[in-house]
Amino acid sequence: MTTPKSARETGHARYTYRLRMSSTARAALRAEWDRCRWLWNECVARSKKAYAGGEPCGPARLDRMLTEARSMAPWLAEGSSVPQQQLIRDFGKSRAKAQKDIKERLPVHRRAGMPKYKTKREALPTLNYTRRGFRLKGNRLHLAGGIALTVVWSRDLPADPSSVRVYQDSVGHWYASFVVPAEVQPLPETGRVLGIDWGVKETATTTSEAHDLPHAQHGKKAQAKLTRYDRMMARRKPKKGQAASKGYREAKKWRAKTYAKIARQRQDTGRKWAKKVVTDHDAIAVEDFKPKFLARSSLARKAADAAIGATKKALIEMGRKHGRDIRLVHPAHTTMDCASCGARTKHALPLSERIYTCTVCGVASSRDKNSARVMLARAGLNPAGVEGVRPPGAQLPEAA
Repeated sequence: MTTPKSARETGHARYTYRLRMSSTARAALRAEWDRCRWLWNECVARSKKAYAGGEPCGPARLDRMLTEARSMAPWLAEGSSVPQQQLIRDFGKSRAKAQKDIKERLPVHRRAGMPKYKTKREALPTLNYTRRGFRLKGNRLHLAGGIALTVVWSRDLPADPSSVRVYQDSVGHWYASFVVPAEVQPLPETGRVLGIDWGVKETATTTSEAHDLPHAQHGKKAQAKLTRYDRMMARRKPKKGQAASKGYREAKKWRAKTYAKIARQRQDTGRKWAKKVVTDHDAIAVEDFKPKFLARSSLARKAADAAIGATKKALIEMGRKHGRDIRLVHPAHTTMDCASCGARTKHALPLSERIYTCTVCGVASSRDKNSARVMLARAGLNPAGVEGVRPPGAQLPEAA
């Protein structure tokens, strides 16, 4: 299960389930997606034309375009209006985001690109339904237009969903992602606090030896398979303008399956570790690490396999779910400061130097362990010992 950013920030959570469907339902979803895809491409074309002519192309104009298109095209009116309206709104949001980034003069690599055309072969189906466009009856999901889908209920929904997203992944599997109100599930207090430092050799180094997260190397273990599928695709790659062969499409599907398995393994490892950390600690100081810059370094492959960003997101979501105090700490100079006396070295330590020795108080400790303790100090969580256990009766400081 995944929780996209949009759901997290609005006090909602997503619960995603696998779908089983008949060939009739699959054909109906494909037809619905073809109508939505045509609408998206029409929005892109009209937006470009309006931009070239200096005319406005706001949400109201796009809504009128949908009404006119449905009245003039009977094949478009055969589909449900709910996913079509949601697609129009998604287009407007993506276009507004791109225009805002341009207006704020953000660097090109940080801008959200303008909406592009969705091709029939490359674009994956994604249909959004609001509450009036679907209903749950038994173990089946009924969508507007008479489409019935069987949901594999791996767990119960905690509340009635307000919307659902039906989509297909790169492997060809269909999923239903429900949005429900987020509910805090408090855990018993433990009186413990924890500091976490992110790394590449170990994904997470903490102030408690029992909660360190070693590098699982899921991607490295599957590298032989990925290399084989890459060679198969390279040999069968179609020439420009030609359709891909059956062998190329099969190799591409096998490669996508392998990557999907790696992603599930990384997510499972991160969520299990986050659950253990949140269960055993009341407050957690987490390095607010941005792993994007590692993509331009020699550690790019290993850093990507560590999935620091996904693990950090899982920890924050788990802490919010169970009402724990998660404090993000700025990562600047955390490897240069001494956790014992607070002194800072004059020069940054090279990556090859794994032992931190303070020149003021003379304390020597592991570089990553020292950084984890620095997280606690900067977050205002000063534990009594290295394991982060506070004295009986001590109160946790209020969050800043």
